[in-house]
Amino acid sequence: MDKLQNRFSIMLAETPTAFHRYMWDRIDWQDRLIGLKGPRGVGKTTLLLQRAKEMLDRNSTLLVNADDLYFSSHTLVDLADEFARVGGKVLMIDEIHKYKDWSRELKLIYDYHKELKVIFTGSSILDIEEGEADLSRRVVPYEMQGLSFREYLQLHKGINLPIQSIENIVTNKITLSEGFRPYAYFKEYLVKGYYPFSEETQFERRLMQVVNKTIEVDIPQYTDMTIAATRKLKRLMGIVAESVPFKPNVSTISQVLGISRNLLPEWLVYMEKAGLIMQLRDDTGGIRGLGKVDKVYLDNTALMFLLGKDNTEMGNVRETFFMNQVRVGHDVITSSVSDFQIGRYTFDVGGRSKKQKQIAGVENAFVVKDDIEIGYLNIIPLWTFGLMY
Repeated sequence: MDKLQNRFSIMLAETPTAFHRYMWDRIDWQDRLIGLKGPRGVGKTTLLLQRAKEMLDRNSTLLVNADDLYFSSHTLVDLADEFARVGGKVLMIDEIHKYKDWSRELKLIYDYHKELKVIFTGSSILDIEEGEADLSRRVVPYEMQGLSFREYLQLHKGINLPIQSIENIVTNKITLSEGFRPYAYFKEYLVKGYYPFSEETQFERRLMQVVNKTIEVDIPQYTDMTIAATRKLKRLMGIVAESVPFKPNVSTISQVLGISRNLLPEWLVYMEKAGLIMQLRDDTGGIRGLGKVDKVYLDNTALMFLLGKDNTEMGNVRETFFMNQVRVGHDVITSSVSDFQIGRYTFDVGGRSKKQKQIAGVENAFVVKDDIEIGYLNIIPLWTFGLMY
């Protein structure tokens, strides 16, 4: 326990507190069992450390990593028992998916230690979803994505802009602060700004490690994939990277990979939940995730530039940015006349020269243009959709 406390103290000392992710204000921290899910590298651990450093009593708070050597001879229940015995109140467990029986033991801790609040993170959303069945009446889950354009400006450029609703954006109620020019920063954000570590050295190498670990560790761990299947999954990622956005041809891709037609949609869902791709669906399913897949995108524009290099096509980048930013607060589906449908709104995304022809006569339809700073009528600047969280 002393070693765990010492490591926690070191992490707290190294944790910056000047900037908080959007999830800081969305989590109800009073709940007894909180699960923070999301892709690797989006800042979940930092968020918990900030909460501990700024808002909690150090003497009754502890954060541990689930793959700490402590757990080679102790269980999570052992830790909770000892922590509660010495007066612990808030136990934070990072990367809980690395602990084999995490779901069962969290249930026991919840039932036996009503005085403890437990907050856990999982770099792989897949494992947490797998375990939630036993905790569905106990855990309150949250899902965190990478930086919005607004957060990137605040974290790395010291520019503070308010969060905007989709209604404010489509009615062009966004005004530029004096001296602020969004396109001085927007391209840089598209290339690497989605990840909080974008300003660190060897960014591309670290992001590639995120991709590789997700494919080689997280997804196989969830699906019990063989090594041969993992190689095929990596090849599928290459196909996606070279083709996005594309309408998935299940027969052709399955044949190329040498897998069954039924397996490919499952693999794409695993990749989607792990934060590698997005799938744009129609509304046939009635709710998010059940409709027929119309297009497959990479999850964010940083992945596009990492994997596509100089071959990255800006039209695809614009669509990816739009869907990536808007999905955090809204269900995005395919449009029968244009690119995207969000509730009653239709959006056609393009560059400065994009015309109105595709949405002519469509009610509540908008042209979303890159390379313009201010909107007018039904013309909306692309960058403003980066202010939504």
